[in-house]
Amino acid sequence: MDEWMYNINNGLIAFVLLVSMVGAIELGFRLGLRKNHTATADSKAHINTIQSSILGILALILGFTLSLSLQRFDSRSEAVVAEANAIGTTYLRAQLLPASVRKDVQALLRNYLNLRVQEGALSLTIVDARQQLLAQAEQSQIALWVYAKKAAELEPNPVTTGLFIQSLNELIDNYGLREAELNRHVPEAVLLLLYVTFLLAGAIVGFSAGVSDHRPSFATYLMVLLMVVLVFIILDLDRPRRGFVEVSQKSLVDLQAFVNKAPQK
Repeated sequence: MDEWMYNINNGLIAFVLLVSMVGAIELGFRLGLRKNHTATADSKAHINTIQSSILGILALILGFTLSLSLQRFDSRSEAVVAEANAIGTTYLRAQLLPASVRKDVQALLRNYLNLRVQEGALSLTIVDARQQLLAQAEQSQIALWVYAKKAAELEPNPVTTGLFIQSLNELIDNYGLREAELNRHVPEAVLLLLYVTFLLAGAIVGFSAGVSDHRPSFATYLMVLLMVVLVFIILDLDRPRRGFVEVSQKSLVDLQAFVNKAPQK
């Protein structure tokens, strides 16, 4: 299922939410003014109770969504470190391979690492370029596996080729894990539910102020601004390669620098 909201700028979504909230509060206020003369003390107390309830629900959904986006962000960060460790271990264990395949395997691993660093620098919205880099990385995995089988035939020793094959398996597994984590986002259904709850909360707050015959206070709009900022942060965390908070690729970049400086054996 396509995530159409994912391609929309965070700031634009936050701005639309802010305008929608202010509009909902104003609409609710005007409707409340119409009921002001007929509202009783009991009805006002009932409206205040509903207002507290809807704000509580909104806070619950906000907290749940923020927690979900933080979990996704942490998982992506851990996946980058895990992949860097897997590639580094495979590169080191390649030194245990027979001399006839060792240099070719190390060259393939250096190229594979370069591909993963290049892919990590691209936004997920640059689909064609990412797909080309991913396809090249997968071709490198196939070539590495061919060399692993050849090394096992030349020297079927679990202490040498066996360790390399094990680390190569982990390299491939961590590649898949990292790509899976990048494609896991906060479900759009949750974001839409959050948006609808925002509008309902704004309308109820405005209606409550109108029934009480006073405009919403300045603190009300500060609360709205704070909630919009929280939504912006949620969206920013959920988009790992653009915005203010990005998943660090430092582990892969540092490994690339180490591999390029390491003597070729």
